[in-house]
Amino acid sequence: MNLEQLGWSDHFAASFVPYRQAGFTIGRVAVEYRNTYLLYTAQGEHFAEVTGKLRHQANGIQDFPTVGDWVVVQTRVAEARATIHAILPRRSKFSRNVAGNTTEEQMIAANVDTVFLVCGLDGDFNLRRIERYLILAWESGAMPVILLNKADLCPDVEERVAEVAAIAISVPIIVLSAADGQGMAALQPYLQPGQTIAVMGSSGVGKSTITNQLRGETVQAVQSVRQGDDRGRHTTTHRQLIPLPSWALIIDTPGMRELQVWSGAEGLPETFADVEALAQQCRFRNCRHEQEPGCAVRQAIADGELDADRLLNYQKLQRELHYQVRKQDQRVNLAEKGRRKKIHKSMRHHQKG
Repeated sequence: MNLEQLGWSDHFAASFVPYRQAGFTIGRVAVEYRNTYLLYTAQGEHFAEVTGKLRHQANGIQDFPTVGDWVVVQTRVAEARATIHAILPRRSKFSRNVAGNTTEEQMIAANVDTVFLVCGLDGDFNLRRIERYLILAWESGAMPVILLNKADLCPDVEERVAEVAAIAISVPIIVLSAADGQGMAALQPYLQPGQTIAVMGSSGVGKSTITNQLRGETVQAVQSVRQGDDRGRHTTTHRQLIPLPSWALIIDTPGMRELQVWSGAEGLPETFADVEALAQQCRFRNCRHEQEPGCAVRQAIADGELDADRLLNYQKLQRELHYQVRKQDQRVNLAEKGRRKKIHKSMRHHQKG
């Protein structure tokens, strides 16, 4: 495979110029293991590890390579091994806050052009979860496309599509039954050579089935959902960049039960553009959309133009993002404090010497 088939473009080539002049080559991260990465390069596949310098300079896990990254490498062809010296600037990135109570950015995928947000049309259908995924997608810089899968299990597909269209303004919506291939042809316009597509959604919605259909063979294992609640089991256990017959590339991601947003400065206003437009019409600029007079948002709910649950989710996500910003600022301040202490300690040792 050549670099263009892997998604290489003038954008990345411009950043690579000084490294090329220094004798380095380029690779794209296909799989991320614990301490090792599988790279696709013009010379074939290579396993690679990051250099000690890159590891030392990293401020957190977000500074390490992730699937989809273009990385600067030095290869040992005879051993099919390589060392990663740097990561080229990311054109887009998907990240979330790590699961649990820790405040740290976790990379999911990088340099994605389109994200397929998959939602099952079964008992696991959830509009609020779609809104959360949309924030992630808009924040990343990639274009979201919503795939409503398992249409064969839904007696009221048109109603579900209308519900999603009401919260996903201007986002394409495609209805599928991936298990038997229905609707898959509608995905072809997004599968152009060199384009990278990430498939995201909770466990059991059919992400791996969609990937297998697009690939034309089974490259990801699939499992049935649990009986009773249609919740999925984790089938995909790691992210992988998979070439398709059209020479588009697809990243199948593990299902994420806990999706804490990391940033939403652009994603929240884009996802809730209707709510934010209504808020501009409120009588008071600091309207909380509760009992204030002249609240255009509450009036829209009363008139049936806005779903009350959508407003509640908007407010919940606002609070969550404000909390994240405070925690991130606190983390940065603590890191800076630690850095200054190290500098002062080093200076004292130098003076004593």
